[in-house]
Amino acid sequence: MAVKKACESFSKSLIDEVQRWGCMKQTGVSLRYMMEFGSRPTQRNFIISAQFLHKELPIRIARRATELESLPYGLSEKPAVLKVRDWYLDSFRDLRTFPDIKDAKDEKDFTQMIKAIKVRHNNVVPMMALGVQQLKKEKILHDDLDEIHQFLDRFYMSRIGIRMLIGQHVELHNPNPPPHCVGYIDTKMSPMEVAQNATEDARSICLREYGSAPNVTIYGDPNFTFPYVPTHLHTMVFELVKNSLRAVQERFMDSDKVAPPVRIIVADGIEDVTIKVSDEGGGIPRSGLPKIFTYLYSTANSHLDEHSDLSDADAVTMAGYGYGLPISRLYAMYFGGDLQMISMEGYESPVVVFLPHLHRASSTFSSSSCLEYLYMIVQDFPF
Repeated sequence: MAVKKACESFSKSLIDEVQRWGCMKQTGVSLRYMMEFGSRPTQRNFIISAQFLHKELPIRIARRATELESLPYGLSEKPAVLKVRDWYLDSFRDLRTFPDIKDAKDEKDFTQMIKAIKVRHNNVVPMMALGVQQLKKEKILHDDLDEIHQFLDRFYMSRIGIRMLIGQHVELHNPNPPPHCVGYIDTKMSPMEVAQNATEDARSICLREYGSAPNVTIYGDPNFTFPYVPTHLHTMVFELVKNSLRAVQERFMDSDKVAPPVRIIVADGIEDVTIKVSDEGGGIPRSGLPKIFTYLYSTANSHLDEHSDLSDADAVTMAGYGYGLPISRLYAMYFGGDLQMISMEGYESPVVVFLPHLHRASSTFSSSSCLEYLYMIVQDFPF
C-alpha cells in the first residue's frame, strides 16, 4: 500500500493550520445545549448549531489528526493508520474551507457536508484495527502497551463524541422523526426492542458465516422505556451478542448436543438500567480477563489484512478485530455507565452493561424535564 507523509500529501499551510487548531481549547458540550435547539427545531437554532459545529469540529478533528502523527512503536507509520490520518486531514480541510454560515442555504449546505464527513469516517474502527494488526506482525510489541491503549481509548471516545454531535445535528433535519425522538435521543427508548433488533443483526452474520446460529432469549418488561441513544445501545448489544454467538457456535459445532441459547436480561433498577448477556460458550481463563478490554487481544483469528475491502457494508465478520468489548465499554461510559465481565472458565463469560437511569432522578420530572436533566449532568468528553 503506497503511502506518503502528511507533508507530501497535503500543503504545508494546511498542516500548520491543523497543528494550530489542535492546540485550541475544546468546548465541553453538554447535552443540555443539544436540547436547547433540539427541542425547538427552528431555522434559527439550526443556524446557531451549524455555526458552533463549524468552529468546534475542526478543533476536535485537528487534535486527532495531530495525535495520529506521533504514536509509539511506529504505529503512526503503518499504512492503515496513515489512511485514517488522511481522512481526518481531508475532513479538517473541508470544514476550514467552508465559508461562514450566515443563512438557511449555508446551513443546509454545511449539514450535507458534515453528513458526508460522518460517512467518510465510517470505517475508522476496522482501519485502525488493521493498523494495529500491521504492528503486531512485526512482533516488536512490549508487555507494557498502556500508551497505545490510552491513545485508542481517547481516540475512540472522541470519535463517539464527534459522531454524536454531527449525528444529532443531521437527525434534527429529519422531516419525519420517530415518535418521542429529539435527534439521536429517544425519550422513550425500549431496551427490549433495541436488543431484539441487535440480536437479529448478530444472528444474521452468524448464519452467514457458520450456516446456523444459536437462539437468543431476551427477558425483561417489554413495556419498559427510558431516555437513551438507540444507536449506542444497538452497538453494544450487537457486539456482545455477536461474541456470545461465536463462542457457543464454535463450542457446539461438532457436538451432538443442541447449542444452548444466548440469554439477555434487561433489568429496570432505581439507579441503573442493567443488561446482562450470557452464554454457555466455555468462558475464558481468569488469566485472560485483564486483556479483554485491550485493543491488542482477541480470542479469534483476525479477518483483517492488507487487502481487506473495508468499503463493503456487508464485510462485518463475527470476530477478529479485538475491538468489540473495549469499544462497547466506551459507548457505555460515554453517558456515565460501565461494562464489566466475569468468567466461569469451562462454562460462560457473562457481560453486564450498566446504563444510568437518569429519568428516575426525580419522580416529579416530566418527559421533557427528565431529558433536560439528562442534558444537564451528561457531558461530552473533553478530549
